[in-house]
Amino acid sequence: MEELIIRKFKAEDREPVRDIAWETAFIGEPADAFFSGKDILADFLTLYFTDHEPDACFVAVAGTRVVGYLIGSLDSLRLASTFKNKILAGLLGKFIFSGAIFSWRNLRMIFNFFLSLLKGEFNMAEVRISYPAVIHINLRKDFRGQGAGERLILAFEQYLRSKGVKGVHLATVSEGAGIFFSKQGFNLLDQYPRSYFRYLLGKDIKVYIYGKKL
Repeated sequence: MEELIIRKFKAEDREPVRDIAWETAFIGEPADAFFSGKDILADFLTLYFTDHEPDACFVAVAGTRVVGYLIGSLDSLRLASTFKNKILAGLLGKFIFSGAIFSWRNLRMIFNFFLSLLKGEFNMAEVRISYPAVIHINLRKDFRGQGAGERLILAFEQYLRSKGVKGVHLATVSEGAGIFFSKQGFNLLDQYPRSYFRYLLGKDIKVYIYGKKL
């Protein structure tokens, strides 16, 4: 078993982070179940964090291999504004000009995602004000349950305290992950269904929102 090291994100970690995001995007499984176009989805999931706020990102490394990450932001409202004003247009352009727009699989996913958005299933304004920081954490499947997640959260919380940030939140669709976050001192703030994977799973997924005051 190689020793796991937790460290700050470096520029050369960008591609491994994108790979892990793709490998875990479908409820912990690879994203090709619902989308074709790895570069586009990786941009959607990670571009803000790695390119606009890299100081708030951490990786877990085994040997020379990045096996997990925590990508975060000090201010999730700023994240949302930057994504809308500086990232979204480029994503749409890449989606069109790469030819990904002609994939029925992609169009069906985007239709269901925006339908979910219109239903207000992503409305978390109050949480973002009370718990301004946000994290997204993922590990390669064979490195889960080895303590890397706890250490990534600890490193990020130390970073938040150094910046004077008083609260952090996250969203998960896994009850098991919720138990893990509860052990790290996070409290369940809300839970509600999201419908964008209903066409694949035959049911809504339940999203659990957790927060922690620092």
